[in-house]
Amino acid sequence: MSFAVAIRRSARHVQRKYILQSNNNVRPLGDSNIHRSPLSQFQSHSILLTSNPSGNGFSYRPGPGLRLIRPFSSSAGDADSEFRKYVGYAVLLIGCGAATYYTFPYPPTKPSEERSSTSAEEEHTVTNWSGTHEVRTRVYAQPESLAELEAMVREANAKKINIRPVGSGLSPNGIGLNAEGMINFALMDKVLHVDEKNQRVTVQAGIRVSQLVDELKDHGLTLQNFASIREQQIGGIIQVGAHGTGARLPPIDEQVVSMKLVTPGKGTIDISAEKDPELFYLARCGLGGLGIVAEITLQCVPRHKLVEHTFVSNIKEVRKRHKKWLSENKHLRYMWIPYTDAIVVVQCNPLPEGKDPPKLTPKYGRDEALQHVRDLYKELLREHKIEEASTGKTSDDKPSSQVWPSTETVTNINELSFMELRDNLISLDPLNKDHVIRVNLAEAEYWKKSEGYTVGWSDEILGFDCGGQQWVSEVCLPVGTLAKPNLKDLDYMDEVLKLIKKEKIPAPAPIEQRWSACSRSLMSPASSSLPDALFSWVGMIMYMPTTEANQRRAITTEFFRYRLAAQRQLWNNYSAYEHWAKIEVPDNEEELAWLHERLRKRFPVDLYNKARKELDPNQILSNDLLEKLFPLSLNKPEA
Repeated sequence: MSFAVAIRRSARHVQRKYILQSNNNVRPLGDSNIHRSPLSQFQSHSILLTSNPSGNGFSYRPGPGLRLIRPFSSSAGDADSEFRKYVGYAVLLIGCGAATYYTFPYPPTKPSEERSSTSAEEEHTVTNWSGTHEVRTRVYAQPESLAELEAMVREANAKKINIRPVGSGLSPNGIGLNAEGMINFALMDKVLHVDEKNQRVTVQAGIRVSQLVDELKDHGLTLQNFASIREQQIGGIIQVGAHGTGARLPPIDEQVVSMKLVTPGKGTIDISAEKDPELFYLARCGLGGLGIVAEITLQCVPRHKLVEHTFVSNIKEVRKRHKKWLSENKHLRYMWIPYTDAIVVVQCNPLPEGKDPPKLTPKYGRDEALQHVRDLYKELLREHKIEEASTGKTSDDKPSSQVWPSTETVTNINELSFMELRDNLISLDPLNKDHVIRVNLAEAEYWKKSEGYTVGWSDEILGFDCGGQQWVSEVCLPVGTLAKPNLKDLDYMDEVLKLIKKEKIPAPAPIEQRWSACSRSLMSPASSSLPDALFSWVGMIMYMPTTEANQRRAITTEFFRYRLAAQRQLWNNYSAYEHWAKIEVPDNEEELAWLHERLRKRFPVDLYNKARKELDPNQILSNDLLEKLFPLSLNKPEA
């Protein structure tokens, strides 16, 4: 049995192409015999999906029983080899075109009926981007059309097979993962209709933000706001309540005008504010538990350019100007740098037509801004080499919290971006507080040398590099109204920084702070009945800059100590609730009961669970995380 693999992304994200070979028989890319199998045939070769540090979601590697081969050779020789070379070039060109059509790298194959369904080689290992959550599953469905999706849901519901909706795998908590089975919409990624007059677009849920924005350009439209990463699937970002930044701009689910929801219990239903408003506002941020979002109509805005102003401030100046900045800037973001007095302020505003952007000649070029970071890296590498020599320790018996890079890793320091330099610096000793402070001080200096203005299209400006793999805890807290902000957002950050010092946490930079208006979606962390309510979102991180298992475990332990300190000391005082894509479920029964009580105070849990029972009676769309957050057994009986 054999099959081809193609990775569908926008062309600039396609880096390489492989053909999977089994039993010495290779099917070329684009073979018409490749198809998506029904659920009853969901057994296949083992293909393992692992996290991709480039930030584009899942990446892939073959499992046991398959081997990667390079499909073409470019070696010169006799006429025969020359002919093969140019045939190879032609096929490569066709293959690259095909590679832009498929996002996920494998079609489920149709095995013989005699194959054992319990074979380890028939499982898929699926890991989220940050490498923090992983499951093994034998069911991974990828419909190509609404009809296929509806058929899969009917069959899965009849057979009680789990098909948890999963997007691009970018959620730090792996909210879409389920070992029992998953369904992904990377092949349902089309723009179905553009209404230029009303500035609306209808899309399939699997379309990525980057792809949608590119396709809207020709219509002079774009999305109102963006999260930091553009590789998310639209269906995923609305279901988890993702957000951008801007005190007048709501979370992204508020851009949804209507949805087509495929449910196990009631079939396919169309919902909007006019048609079934109660379900619409409940399911718009439904965590994938009320039905599978198949199609979405989004409210767009005219395409526009933004002027981004980045500068470094301090807490005294920020407190003095914060209310004004919230009111005057369309987009505002703070990046706090622990153990320093530096706050990086990023303000973004539309560039008026016909007006030139403000000019600020930067004092430093890119290389000048980075040079002190490069020098620090070289210095620390020398220090670690000396330590290695003096202690007699080698890279094989180093402490679990340290990784000394090989010479090959640091050969081209001058080619590394700031984010890459920071990852490498932190990886030298990520749990040493004094070491992390040195890195943070270098980051503060880098931003001081990078002050200035940037002009670009909104989707280019608002997306930003989040760094490498990382643990994240992000909370949303109410901070008054835009007319009367209560400054609790700054009070919260002041307490976070004090907590870090008190607990001696090796907290890297940045702690990112953003703002949003409220959402009418009942399950949104920014949900409010007050139309002018203002919310702040604060994200704490710890980078995972290595694949070394002991170091990753040590970082994970320290991150949860960091998160738990904030949870116990701050969250209740500030009515702070975690982002749905970043909430982590405690193993401790006492803490889980505490979490259930908190969720009931903030969200309509009984209403949500009632809808789950009606729309998904066999819970085929659920997973462990959803069941632990909203156990149906705890639902209060109806009066």
